[in-house]
Amino acid sequence: MSLSDAVTAAVAVLRRRPADILPWYLIGASVPAVARVIPFLAFTVGFVYLEVTGRLTTAQEAMTGLETEPPDPDADPEVFEEWATGFEPVLEPLLTPGLVLLVVVTIMATLLVGVVLYAAATAGQLTACAARLRDERGLTAGLAGARRYWLRFLGLYVLEIVLWVAVFLTVGIGVALVAALVAVATGSMLVAGLVALFAGLVLVAALAAVRALFAFAPVSVVVDDATVVGSLSNTVSFVRARPVSAGFYYLVAVGTILTFSVLSGVLTLVDVTAFPSLVTVLLVFPALDLLKTGLYSGSRGRLSPPAMPERSLRDQFSDGVRRGWAEMAAFVRGTLGTHAAVVALAVISFWIGWEAAEPLVDSFETSISARLEGHIAPAAALEFFGNNWLVALTTALSGLVLAIPALVSLVFNGLFMGVYARTEVAPMELLAFVVPHGIFEIPAIFIATALGVHLGLVGWRTMRGRATRAALADTLERAFWVLIGVGVLLAIAAVIEGFVSPYYFRLFL
Repeated sequence: MSLSDAVTAAVAVLRRRPADILPWYLIGASVPAVARVIPFLAFTVGFVYLEVTGRLTTAQEAMTGLETEPPDPDADPEVFEEWATGFEPVLEPLLTPGLVLLVVVTIMATLLVGVVLYAAATAGQLTACAARLRDERGLTAGLAGARRYWLRFLGLYVLEIVLWVAVFLTVGIGVALVAALVAVATGSMLVAGLVALFAGLVLVAALAAVRALFAFAPVSVVVDDATVVGSLSNTVSFVRARPVSAGFYYLVAVGTILTFSVLSGVLTLVDVTAFPSLVTVLLVFPALDLLKTGLYSGSRGRLSPPAMPERSLRDQFSDGVRRGWAEMAAFVRGTLGTHAAVVALAVISFWIGWEAAEPLVDSFETSISARLEGHIAPAAALEFFGNNWLVALTTALSGLVLAIPALVSLVFNGLFMGVYARTEVAPMELLAFVVPHGIFEIPAIFIATALGVHLGLVGWRTMRGRATRAALADTLERAFWVLIGVGVLLAIAAVIEGFVSPYYFRLFL
């Protein structure tokens, strides 16, 4: 198998049927949205406890008259220390042993759930890649692979972390000892520094070797049905037998990451951070996974990818946008009741946020005008689109877990917008800013949430044995196209928010 065969196979899979593989990468991106349900619920429990026991009222009373803006600690340390001491009566009723325990348990549970879900999602992703490279159904294979291999992937993650820590500590302690001995023997800190620099390069090389070893191990688990230890052994054998293929992947992976990091850094200069994350989820990660899976599968004689589409990329993109819009419209028409419930929950959440923000009105202010300072229209439009579509994608796919994460995301955003609106110094400016793009953006978020609820219901029926994996895969594939339609809405909203909303209303106010 030539290297070009693996590259061509990866491109063919992405172009032939993207909806049969990309949902798994959206599921992976949705893991944080699922995991944050735990701190959200913990915060709710803590808030209710503080409210019922009266501790929240005590803290609010202690806040009365306190200056929230800290003084400059460098100018007058005593004044800063006095200011910080003034908050002790505020923190005392809040830092109870029960709440501290709640925080610790929440952090541990969030990390555990996140790692386990990420292991399952990654197993689904690579199983889907392997299936599509054999021209088989990717989503169905991914569902089976996530269930079969998640524990092995978790074992690989834990083992890699252990090795990273071991290498870091071993080389780090060795560097400290050698540098100290050289400094004592030569009496020169410069020589000791050079030794430390060399040892640092050795450390980087050792950590890179560990990462290189584990790069193909998950693929071996899927392709060879190998155990954790067996996958590592297979990886070593693969690298020895196919050094050019392995080296090619390492070079492409490192080059892609470095190039993308530079581009992301440049975009960060104009406050564009979400769009690179969107491209990473939808293109970079799937392409790299398909490439390494194709190289490994080819070495095992298991590469028979789908044929490259005959349509041009432009025609394929246009057809995909039209299909996405049609699927979104059909989904909305078929789930009007779900959408009505989502809208009602959003309105209630906004109202609760509005009422909860009443104590902040005199002490905390937000300003849409201040937020728009330094606004660069093209960069802002790109960031708005990337951020909002990524939120919509993760909101929808997180709903697979009994629909709860999707609903929590909606409630959280409703509460936040209620607080933001209540504390706005110029409400009419905020309203005027939101209306033009909000007529597209807000319905898009509602559709994504309703889609998350729908996925949760289908996922629940699948868990109960009332629906097949094939039916769930069909739902996920349709959900992908619905989210393409949502992306069209959000693209329109982003253009308006970037080029119109910040400017037009100033003519009338």
